[in-house]
Amino acid sequence: MPEKQRQWMARFRRLRIRDRLFAAMIVVSLPPLFFLGFLSFNIARDTLTESILESNGDHLQTTSEVADLLFRNIVNLNRFIVLNDEILDDLRNSKIRNSRELSEMNELTINRLQRVINSNSFDTRFVDSLCIFDNYYQTYCLGRPDNAGKYEGPDKKTLIEQSDWYREAVEAQGRVVFFSYNVLDGSTTSFSTVKLFRDPESIQGKPLGLLVTNLSVSLFQNVSQATRDYGHFVVVDATDDAVHILYPEKWSDPRDEAVTYDDLIAEWENEGYLVSDYRNVSTGWHFIHLLQKEELLARSNRIGTYTGLIAALIAVVALTISYLVSGGITRPLLRLKKMMVDWNKGTLDFNVKFNDDEVGTIGETFLRVAYQNMELDARLIQAELREREAELRALQAQINPHFLYNTLDSIYWMTRLKKTEEAATMALALSESFKLSLNKGKETIPVFKELKHIEHYMTIQNIRYKGRIRLEMDVEPDVMKYEMLKLILQPLVENAVYHGLEPKPGDGLVRITGRQDGDELVFVVEDNGVGMENIALIEQGYGLRNVRERLRLYYGDHCAFTVWSSPGDGTRIEIRFNPGKGGSVHVEGGRV
Repeated sequence: MPEKQRQWMARFRRLRIRDRLFAAMIVVSLPPLFFLGFLSFNIARDTLTESILESNGDHLQTTSEVADLLFRNIVNLNRFIVLNDEILDDLRNSKIRNSRELSEMNELTINRLQRVINSNSFDTRFVDSLCIFDNYYQTYCLGRPDNAGKYEGPDKKTLIEQSDWYREAVEAQGRVVFFSYNVLDGSTTSFSTVKLFRDPESIQGKPLGLLVTNLSVSLFQNVSQATRDYGHFVVVDATDDAVHILYPEKWSDPRDEAVTYDDLIAEWENEGYLVSDYRNVSTGWHFIHLLQKEELLARSNRIGTYTGLIAALIAVVALTISYLVSGGITRPLLRLKKMMVDWNKGTLDFNVKFNDDEVGTIGETFLRVAYQNMELDARLIQAELREREAELRALQAQINPHFLYNTLDSIYWMTRLKKTEEAATMALALSESFKLSLNKGKETIPVFKELKHIEHYMTIQNIRYKGRIRLEMDVEPDVMKYEMLKLILQPLVENAVYHGLEPKPGDGLVRITGRQDGDELVFVVEDNGVGMENIALIEQGYGLRNVRERLRLYYGDHCAFTVWSSPGDGTRIEIRFNPGKGGSVHVEGGRV
């Protein structure tokens, strides 16, 4: 799997469940919806295009058939003219005439042409002129001056015989030939038909002259009524190598270079036209309908707009439903998650209701497990507290017998030695000491009473050691009011006497300082005894270990016990604890 794909998958997995569900629903629903809209729009557009092309093809066929009727009318007119006996006799007897004779002959020919038209009721609405050429290329015209147009001149015969239209007319052997331009003057407002006069009395069909019929291009405007409602109707002559646009006149401008019919169609298609083509039978010309695709697609674009609006509406509805459905799925999961987080933080009161579904079953099961765990925790805490209190009392019980044993031993020897006054003082100090240590069964004692207990203890020790141990206490007055765990400082003083000062020759000093450091109380017990190099041995002593364990059990992590010692320089012990953080926890009524 590529690295980028893995990164995207990792980001997706980090999303919330609701976001993942919502994203999945979007991916599943929206692309098919927009694809369906795109597909329907294209199908509608293609169907409309095919329908328009088919309709235009039918219209062009109808237009071509109407034009063929008019063209056949012209062909029949040409046929009646070339078969007219009077006109044939005039051509057989043609000769070179002077201008007066030409004028008289032209007038006579016009009358004969008019009689042919009238007697056969020919439709001549679109006939601009009729011209007959005899073998001397003298011209007799109806509807235009009696001349050969651009060919009129001394070399008229040569020019006409060299023209393309003349050669085609001769090759046609009497068949009517359609030309997409006016063969006499090249006008763009008319086009010509040319038919060769042949002598029916001659076995070889001797040519007698030419009949040129000039037709107005307005003929196409009449026949193309059905295709002019929209788009453009164009008539193209592609019978030669170069194409010629016959209609409309504004499109018949000469081009810079000759193009083929296929090139012309490709050019129109590149300009955005939809091209329909039908070839006329009579002339071989192409009847073409051009329609701008933008004009056509304006209809399909409306379909696309409606399709897009419907798709957008469905998308909004789908997204709304997806959002609601994803919320309905993830909301119970979020409640379950919040309940677990709260439970992990210690919240024990859950006011949560679940539906009767899979998530609800998980939630109810978790609630039962949580409540059972709460009961087990309560029982475990009760057991731990009982064990803790038992350990604390056992440690306290171990201190009193130890001190009692040493003191009674001293009283015994004093009595044997008849030192009754000192024995009485020691017994009184022992009594006061025990009274303070018992403290009516309470585990804590005010700081000033703890110091008083040390004074009684040092009274006993100074009787034993002949007053060579001096006690100094420097405790801040504000510290005296605090409660502290009893029998904490006395064992430290006892340790200083027995392990620091007793082995030392001469007098010794035990100094106790007390101060407040923020929320904590700090006590330091130090002596100027022999000290020790290995501090680990000091900390392993019974008395110090007892004090450290009692501090830990009572004050937990909110305490510190530190020892400094150096041979010949004495020992210094510092204890630090927060008096507000300690205390035994009692279990009553099954509640913690």
